[in-house]
Amino acid sequence: MKLLSTPNRRTFLASLAGALSAMIADGNIDNARANAQQNDEIIAHRRPMFIKAAGLLVHNLEGMILFYQQVIGLKIMNRYQGGALLGIGGAGLIELVRTTRAASSPPTATAGLYHLAFVMPTRRDLARWIVHAARNHFQVSGLADHRVTESVYLNDPEGNGIEVYAERPVDQWHWSGDQVDMGVFDLDVGDLLKLTDREKDDYSNAPDAMRIGHIHLKVGELTAAETFYAGLVGLDVTRRAPGVVFMSSGKYHHHVAANVWESQGAGKRDEGELGLAWFEIAVTDPSLLKEQKRRLRTADIALKTFSNGLEVADPWGNLVRLIQI
Repeated sequence: MKLLSTPNRRTFLASLAGALSAMIADGNIDNARANAQQNDEIIAHRRPMFIKAAGLLVHNLEGMILFYQQVIGLKIMNRYQGGALLGIGGAGLIELVRTTRAASSPPTATAGLYHLAFVMPTRRDLARWIVHAARNHFQVSGLADHRVTESVYLNDPEGNGIEVYAERPVDQWHWSGDQVDMGVFDLDVGDLLKLTDREKDDYSNAPDAMRIGHIHLKVGELTAAETFYAGLVGLDVTRRAPGVVFMSSGKYHHHVAANVWESQGAGKRDEGELGLAWFEIAVTDPSLLKEQKRRLRTADIALKTFSNGLEVADPWGNLVRLIQI
């Protein structure tokens, strides 16, 4: 595999949707259908903590709803004045709330969302989505094989980054102690396309088992991010690389990542700013939530409590909800 060397650690390809369309139409790619093992359990969610949902503040609510329906394949689960909850398989994944306080996305140098990552149940589901993206000419911004995942990147209409990915089998993840081996390599799209029929688009809705696998943040300082998400929330650092730190629960490759590639020195975000409003970390063990609350209070960090959890702001103003399930 060829290691990529882009500044953001991704392959950003102009007009990639057209290139994908060409790949799908190219008779040189083997169209044989490979057997894909179906597994409705998302690896990321078989951990003591995992990312359950997220909320975005948006300017064009109707346009954003349409995007997440048509491109990602989510369904409207609840619609109310000024907002909507979208999800799949009975799970609410993303809440879109209209704000009139900001009409344009913040500069890339500010803190906030880098990307929100939807994980497919199987590689075949990812292949089906790639055909869907190509045949509908959705603009894709990057492709990467990260060793632990195979990933496609794009942006929603208001500039929020999205990753759509499938896991490599856990027995193919390589660990050196508590550090997982990841990287940015060329994605073998042709190998993925062997798993589906590239002649038709059969991705009208996301698979019922698709969920949010991880969230990647832009932050102002890595040490502060690690102190908050590892030291206080209780995630484990699984990899450090230039300008980025990856953290997870239960030896997943990462549930939360934080980078300073564009945002070194960024301060707290403006209230009501377009983009990430909050995200929810599900906590499966009551003792974990109890310890989180104790650490946050010991650190004198303001928090809001609920009957089943709490909400706290990270150093850049992103609201993090820790919810017992």
